[in-house]
Amino acid sequence: MNRLAGVTSPYLLQHADNPVDWWPWGPEAFEEAERRDVPVLLSVGYSACHWCHVMAHESFEDESVAAYLNERFVAVKVDREERPDVDAVYMEAVQAATGHGGWPMTVFLTPDAEPFYFGTYFPPEPRHGSPSFQQVLEGVSAAWTDRREEVAEVAGRIVADLAGRSLAHGGDGVPGEAEIAQALLGLTREYDEQHGGFGGAPKFPPAMVVEFLLRHYARTGSEGALQMAADTCSAMARGGIYDQLGGGFARYSVDREWVVPHFEKMLYDNALLCRVYAHLWRTTGSTEARRIALETADFMVRELRTAEGGFASALDADSEDRQGKHVEGAFYVWTPAQLREVLGEEDGAFAAAYFGVTEEGTFEEGASVLQLSGEARPVDAGRVADVRARLLAAREERPRPGRDDKVVAAWNGLAIAALAETGAYFDRPDLVERATEAADLLVRVHLGEVARLTRTSKDGRAGTNAGVLEDYGDVAEGFLALAAVTGEGAWLEFAGFLLDVVLEQFTGEGGQLYDTAHEAEKLIRRPQDPTDSATPAGWTAAAGALLSYAAYTGSEAHRTAAEGALGVVKALAPRAPRFIGWGLAVAEALLDGPREVAVAGPVGGELHRTALLGRAPGAVVAAGEGPGAGAEFPLLVDRPLVGGEPTAYVCRHFVCDAPTTDAGELAGKLGG
Repeated sequence: MNRLAGVTSPYLLQHADNPVDWWPWGPEAFEEAERRDVPVLLSVGYSACHWCHVMAHESFEDESVAAYLNERFVAVKVDREERPDVDAVYMEAVQAATGHGGWPMTVFLTPDAEPFYFGTYFPPEPRHGSPSFQQVLEGVSAAWTDRREEVAEVAGRIVADLAGRSLAHGGDGVPGEAEIAQALLGLTREYDEQHGGFGGAPKFPPAMVVEFLLRHYARTGSEGALQMAADTCSAMARGGIYDQLGGGFARYSVDREWVVPHFEKMLYDNALLCRVYAHLWRTTGSTEARRIALETADFMVRELRTAEGGFASALDADSEDRQGKHVEGAFYVWTPAQLREVLGEEDGAFAAAYFGVTEEGTFEEGASVLQLSGEARPVDAGRVADVRARLLAAREERPRPGRDDKVVAAWNGLAIAALAETGAYFDRPDLVERATEAADLLVRVHLGEVARLTRTSKDGRAGTNAGVLEDYGDVAEGFLALAAVTGEGAWLEFAGFLLDVVLEQFTGEGGQLYDTAHEAEKLIRRPQDPTDSATPAGWTAAAGALLSYAAYTGSEAHRTAAEGALGVVKALAPRAPRFIGWGLAVAEALLDGPREVAVAGPVGGELHRTALLGRAPGAVVAAGEGPGAGAEFPLLVDRPLVGGEPTAYVCRHFVCDAPTTDAGELAGKLGG
């Protein structure tokens, strides 16, 4: 047993029995490297990472490799999901040096934590021009022993280069119509008209870009924007990237047609996609969008919810097949023979045709990923439901993929927003309850008594790592969505606590934001990444929450901070719109106001529901009745009933429309 026993990270615990003498990230590891005068091997991954598992089995479980490693290095293992700051800093170095990156990330450092040699996955034997891991270890050890000055020079040059990369995209003004138009043109050029989505293979679900497109349509009526959003969502819903039996989305598709996924299922993808399908339904009334939103919400609750009420990070891509081997996708794929085994000849043939399961297979060894045919043909819905239920029950008997049970604050914030809104739209109070329970866990365990977020928890025990900017931004976003749905002002107040920390601890000159707090551990570079990739960047997540909070409270400081942060969207939107999707969505809210909706009337009543279903980009909604409502929400101060009836007030840019008691009139004011 090495030093990883007792940590909260499931990924680190997977390595606790390795013969490698792993250390967790911390000053003690670097002090040990200094004392022994050896370099540090930094290995970064995460629990659902397929190639992380492969390298672990091939190299870190090998006694001879471990013996060499232990003798000549201090080995440090990092869960990128627990320490996104460490991951970001060294990934930037890897990408700058090699032109690409990924996980597992393998970096060799001096005892001062300065990187000097990089890679990702290294095989046990030389392969495809890549040296073996043993050869890499021997080469780095020889360089450390015989060419120390050269190593120091390389490390110094890399650190200096990283230090010079500070961003100054703050205070340059907010994005306007010109930048939005350029971004839309760029997305149109990269749009895959045949299969939906953007770019080629591998293809990732573009939830944040779709959110921008829906908001742009709501504000401008652009049919092209809506078409790209709707067609992309339909293609993903019918593809193998979506679990046609159990609901929920895989991480990405290895092909451009959405057929074969990389099978890991992440909480953040499913939270973002659940919300965007709900918003697509709100925009178009699509029954498919409604089904996918609800099935994805139910998947999160059924398979990712923890005993404490939070949501686990991920399901692994790998599980045991019938031969007992750990292989990717084993839990999800089917052959025609397996379908017949469960369903019988007639229904087996029906299921094979319906789900695209062939003798040749679409995956490995003749197996197929379930998908829906693109052809519109009449089908017996009752028969489909029966077949799906029987296959799902049979699948439950298979060995399940591993689950990463740690609760990540940011991703739970995204899940809270998705479940609260989906529950409200589709009259599913149980989903709102699940969102509230997750929010309670974040307040009770992650927030503690000092209004500082902890990044992760496991089994109800807070981890030791401080929250980063995305945690503050995404949790605030979740709390604001919950406040809108439940009418409970406490969630607005908690969001305010978090956003005050953003103003105090994460904000630099001119509106730029940093991923770590002023008081956080000092790394070789302070991470600062404004691009939206798998999740909203901390920068854009914070901008969106700041803007909404300002709309709720009238706080000029929060509005000014949001506008300052959006300078980065003005800079990046014309050049890289696929990677600033959430920033563009926030920009749409800013251009629309955002609208402030105060409903003096019962929570869950007709006017409140109409307000929540309004399409106006980023509109904020406060509902409540009685003399205490204004204490819960500043928007409700001095909002009397008209004629004794529930009344809605819609304001933006310091101008308010006439109050209305009519739900249809309110819907018209909000693009409904």
